[in-house]
Amino acid sequence: MKSNDIRKLSSEELNNKVSELKNELFNLRFQLATGQLDNPSTIKNVKKDIARVKTIQRERELNMEKEA
Repeated sequence: MKSNDIRKLSSEELNNKVSELKNELFNLRFQLATGQLDNPSTIKNVKKDIARVKTIQRERELNMEKEA
């Protein structure tokens, strides 16, 4: 997921996206443990997506504090 796409989402959608990604990460780790995961690099990609979303959330939070 690109950061430009993430920036277009609202705060509520970002929270939902983090939840979805964390759930996906859990499922991928479970598949890895049971030996069913075909491509282990997907775990790395999901972790990076979570970091991107959280970074944008933090940027928005800091901008709101700056404005107040």
